[in-house]
Formats: sequence, structure tokens, C-alpha cells
Amino acid sequence: MGYDTIFSSIKSICLFVFVLVVTTSAQSDRCPFDLLYHLGDGVFDNGNSIANMPYGSRLPAARLPYGETDPGRPTGRWCDGLLDIDYGAQGLGFEQITPYLSPNVSSANAIMFAVARSPVLDRPFFTARNIRIPPYAASLNVQMSWFKKYLNTICSTREDCADKLANALFLFGDVEANDITFGLIQGKSMEEVQTYIPYITEAQIDAAREAIQLGATRVILPGNAPIGCYPFVLTELASNNTTDYDDIGCLRTINDLITLKNNDLQQAINDLSQEFPDIFIMYADFFNSETSLIRETALSGKFFFFFFAYSFALNAYSANFTLQACCGTGGRYNYNSRRFCGSPGVPVCSDPNQYLFWDGIHLTQEANRRLSTALAAGALVQLNCTISQSSQLWASI
Repeated sequence: MGYDTIFSSIKSICLFVFVLVVTTSAQSDRCPFDLLYHLGDGVFDNGNSIANMPYGSRLPAARLPYGETDPGRPTGRWCDGLLDIDYGAQGLGFEQITPYLSPNVSSANAIMFAVARSPVLDRPFFTARNIRIPPYAASLNVQMSWFKKYLNTICSTREDCADKLANALFLFGDVEANDITFGLIQGKSMEEVQTYIPYITEAQIDAAREAIQLGATRVILPGNAPIGCYPFVLTELASNNTTDYDDIGCLRTINDLITLKNNDLQQAINDLSQEFPDIFIMYADFFNSETSLIRETALSGKFFFFFFAYSFALNAYSANFTLQACCGTGGRYNYNSRRFCGSPGVPVCSDPNQYLFWDGIHLTQEANRRLSTALAAGALVQLNCTISQSSQLWASI
């Protein structure tokens, strides 16, 4: 089975927002909204972290090889090139999505508030538990405060602001589960980190509720990705017990925890929908779509498979090329947090298009592009959103 065939074969199982315009139906000529706002983390950060001084200019995303594929220089995207939000924004009819910390944000109609490595929960939550988070991270509350500050620049009364937001699509997406991985990687037990889930869900729902109360009529909350398959988690939380891994090499317990969190979020979204029955509120199943992408890729025969043993005496365990970082060094997954992508002497693979993971934490441009194509179905009819231009765009991918 070929690489293109694999990704196209999973189109029917995915729900996600950034390619909501991919359709051949003739419901309308355009999406019923002209504004796009997104809050999140490094999966969607297209420049905020490197503009968040005094730390920004020293971050990896501020230098090559980030951006080496497109446009050939670093742009603040934590990737070799474009993000799926870049493809999605074009498909939705937006020329581009502008980072909030960009100097020209005042004239933008699609704005990104996401910052790399940002958690949902506020900094004091982690400080009280002796968990460190990056100084440049901006929690969901911080990003919401940025949004409200921005909102005050485009409208002057509550009614005026509500009218503006009624014409917008509002997205939340902390899909790397930073709240969970910060604790686990810093030695917190699975049992303790599991107790964070209700707080995470409550914070997400409170932010969505606040957006709705301000006037938002379309809100989408994606679930978390299968981070038990990510090189940084596989490296930092490696186990000597082969039964801790599934058939494609992902950590079962981590993905089970993410599934528990996603289920909690889905129930909370159902409750929020009952609270606001006239508002469009959707859960986007990022976990299953990306899991299918990884699984189908691993089983495709396209990638190089290798074997390693956890020790000379233990049974050999099969891992695959799919779970390695393109930019990185060392270990089974080409990831070392002390020699992160962009550090001096850290190599980059010759062809990022052959990898799903860029730096062990984020996807490559090619994976973003393929995933965006695959995530086309599900919410189109619900949003009544169709653009013939985007149909042509995505059909060519």
C-alpha cells in the first residue's frame, strides 16, 4: 500500500476543523463566517513564541532548520515548513492566519493566539505541585486575556462585540496535552497526573463558555493527540517492559490516559451544549484520526523497520521509522531533550517528507499536509460551509 493511498484511506474517520471547507456539495458559495480565532500550543503556534520576549529570539523555532522546507527560513512555526492551520486557513478562504503578537494583527481577520509548550492550566497550578513549565508558555487564561484585549480594539460595546463574534469561528486546541506531559516527564505518578484531568476539562469549558458569553456562536474543541506515540514521550518515559507498548510501539498507558481525558472533555462538551442549545459546539476527534495515520503508515511497508532489544537478555521489540524524529539525535527515537532540534551539531534527516515527526514533539510539514487532507470529513454539513476554491485546492493535494 503506498504512502498516498494510506493517508487518503482514513479520510472518512476523521473530524477536525481546519479543513472544514473540503467538499464537493453545493450548499453555499462560502463559509458563513469571516473571522477565525484560535487558541492553543505549539502544534498551531505560527510565530507567537518567538515574539514573546525576552525569550523568543533564543528559541529553536527562531532559527534554522525550522522553516527549511517552506519558506526556507525560520518563521516561528515549530516545523520544517507549514502547519495544518496554514492549509486550513487557505481552505477556509483566509489568505493567512496572523500571530497575535505580530505587529500587523490589527488588520487581520484570522488570528492565532497559540504559543508553543503552553498548558491549559495556569502557572500557579504547576508551581503548587513543583512542576516547571517554560517561561514563555501562555496558559489558556493568558491567551483568553489576549483575545479580550484584542476584542476591545475592534468593538466598543458588548452588543457590537457580540455581533463581531457571531461572524467568527472560535477554536481551542491544546493537542499536545502539555498539562499531562509536564507532570509525567518531571516524575509525577500516573495516578497523580490523572487527578489533573477534571481541572483541565473545567478550564477548557470555562474558556469556551466565556467565548460564548462574549458572543461566539461556533466553538470547536479538539481532543488531544496520541502522545504515547510521540518520540519525546517514548524517550522520556521509556519502559523495559515490552507489554507497556502496543503493536506499533506506542505507550499504552499514556494513550489510555489521553483517552480518559478526551472522554471527560466530550462529556463536558455535551453538558455545555445543553447549557447553550442554540450554539454550535463540537468536539473534534484528533486522537483517533492521528492514531490511524500513524498505524497505517507504520504498517504500510513504505518506511524502514528496524529491531532493537531493551537489553541483551530480553526479547527483541519491533519499533518503526514512523516514530522517529527527523530533526534530532540519539536513542531509539532520534530525540534528546538536551540536544534539541536546532542545537549546534544536531543533524536533520535528508528528506523530512519521509517522516511524520519533525523534532520529536511536532509533525513535519508533509505530515501536516497529509493529515489536513485526511481530516476533511465530518463537520462540513453541520457548519454549512463550502468553498469551491478550497475544493479545488484540496483535490490537488
